[in-house]
Amino acid sequence: MATKNYRSFTGLKEFYYGVLDENTNAITEAAPERIEFLQNISIETPQEVVKANGDNKIAAMAVSTDSTSLTTTFHDIPIEDKAKIYGLVSVNGLHGMSAEPKPPYVACVFAKTAEGGGKEWIGFTKGIFTAPNTEGATKESGSIEFGSTETTGQFMSRDVEGVEEEITYLVGYDKAGETTNRDALFQAIFGKAHPDAGTTTSTTSA
Repeated sequence: MATKNYRSFTGLKEFYYGVLDENTNAITEAAPERIEFLQNISIETPQEVVKANGDNKIAAMAVSTDSTSLTTTFHDIPIEDKAKIYGLVSVNGLHGMSAEPKPPYVACVFAKTAEGGGKEWIGFTKGIFTAPNTEGATKESGSIEFGSTETTGQFMSRDVEGVEEEITYLVGYDKAGETTNRDALFQAIFGKAHPDAGTTTSTTSA
């Protein structure tokens, strides 16, 4: 029996996203786009147990599941990426929010890292990000305080090649030095290879 991994994760890195072609569910760009300096993530999938009663007792139970929300915090999100994921109107180098914004469907992937070098890759198949609130404060004399940008996306399920049921997100773990599950997840989520594929050696993970 394979040895289970119980190492806790201590970091986050390598957030990639891609705008989806609605017909093929592959990204429209030649490669996934990276946003650097990921700080925090939160994944929530609201679920409720629905009960059917009969003869003064519970006859059956089922789980009702809502869409999955992914909240991410970055040191900052460059304006070029904001324009893509929020569906901003872009004219002559300026970007604006229209009265009826149409953010595109996107897919995204990121990695949770362990001190031993292993990575747990998480990929979300299809969702929409909403523009965050904007806050700011004047710089105080003698001190510097860095800001951050938080954004939330709602994700639904879609067909993934090789899986019978529609999938909202996929998870894969690679030991230190391995990229097998990373590469498989990128192909499943984006229909594209990881940008570093071919420059590292993939091995079969346990």
